[in-house]
Amino acid sequence: MGTVMYNSEWDSLELDGHELQSGDKVEISIFGYWIPGQIALDTSGWHLLTPDQVEIRLHSGLTARHSEPGISPTPQFHPVEMNAPHILIVDDDPVLLHALPQTISLRIPEAKIDITDSAQDALEQIRKYQYDTIVSDIKMPGMDGLELLARIRELRPGTPTLLVTGHGEHDVAIQALRGGAYDYILKPIDRDYFVAALRRAIKTQLLQRRVEEQQLALELHAKLLEGLVQQQTHELFDAHATKDKTIRILSHALKTPLTHLKEMTQLLRLKLGLKLEGTNTLEMVSQGLADIEHSLGQVEKLVQELLHTSRIETAAFILHRQDCDLVELCGHVLEEYVASTCYALSCESLREPIEVEVDEDRISQLIISLLSTAQMNSTQGSPVTVKLQQTERRAMITVSYSGSPPRLGMEFYISRKIVEQHGGRLEVQSVPENRSTYFIMLPYRIGPVEEQTDKVKQIQSTQALWTVTA
Repeated sequence: MGTVMYNSEWDSLELDGHELQSGDKVEISIFGYWIPGQIALDTSGWHLLTPDQVEIRLHSGLTARHSEPGISPTPQFHPVEMNAPHILIVDDDPVLLHALPQTISLRIPEAKIDITDSAQDALEQIRKYQYDTIVSDIKMPGMDGLELLARIRELRPGTPTLLVTGHGEHDVAIQALRGGAYDYILKPIDRDYFVAALRRAIKTQLLQRRVEEQQLALELHAKLLEGLVQQQTHELFDAHATKDKTIRILSHALKTPLTHLKEMTQLLRLKLGLKLEGTNTLEMVSQGLADIEHSLGQVEKLVQELLHTSRIETAAFILHRQDCDLVELCGHVLEEYVASTCYALSCESLREPIEVEVDEDRISQLIISLLSTAQMNSTQGSPVTVKLQQTERRAMITVSYSGSPPRLGMEFYISRKIVEQHGGRLEVQSVPENRSTYFIMLPYRIGPVEEQTDKVKQIQSTQALWTVTA
């Protein structure tokens, strides 16, 4: 654990005396919690990029530590760092260098004290550690206290510095205050005044750090809120796009039956008004009403599909999944379908079962819907084939026919959403020679590792093939 230090000469960040590089994993302390992330550098400066992709601005004085490899960091309190002031004393007088730490230890026993007898050594210490307060004599050989104060202002601009000066040297004391010193101590040193000034400096530094942490926490919170707003805005745009697409599909789907209703109504009124000879009025009205009833049935179906779409989009569409054999399920669905129509069904091959976890009712409705669409669009007399295949990772049902390409309306949109909620995909492809195919891909039932391994090894092609002919 150490303090982040910015080296303006090399435009770099240092921690514990080591230069930080982009991509290094570190944690910074905010209100006693460790925030993990990676070091990042861009045109705006150094940042910590958190796992939530939030950038936190880094600067000198932050408490930080290197992340342990392979260990997920968890928030922890470290009250010792908050309550134990770290003090540096710089003086070339060995008597004061011995007496001042003793005085501080008696009055502030929890303080950690470092001492040095030269300004150059003090600068090395200041680069390594973030001190709460620095006490320095002004008159020292080599670099004096005023020059040291200027360097401290460059390296640690927020660190309070107390300068010790001789009695009567008021001009020097004023110069020190103008240079940024927190306070000055006159010799001979009054211990009570010295300790009181030291406590004020430590308290000032503590308050300053709390303000910085609050600013950092507010910055982090603001960026998290910004990310949340962006995410919700993106979801809102997607919802609007889905709504617009649904309206377009619904408008197109409703146009045909409503137009037919309008035409039939106009035709009936025209024929009834003309009273054409040889026209069976009862038969004409009966046929017109039948056509109107058929068109109303289509409108009702579209309304039901719209309700299904609404439930899917609002997560109110619940699937009742259960384990089943997909081969057996498809067989039952096709048998019931041909039983209610005049079509014939033939099955060419049937092999091992395919275990899946699906909502049988929804998948059955889906297969019937695609099969009905295929029959409606297929060329008269051409068969519709339903093939069940087993791939490496998914079971695949294909519905193929020759004829006009399918119209991807509201019914197809609902079918695709149902398959996606099962963790699968629904696609349609049209190839030359008017051949169209629906692809329903569903994941296998999740079982033990041994079963999955065996499943992958048993890469077989077609498991079952059905042909529906008129």
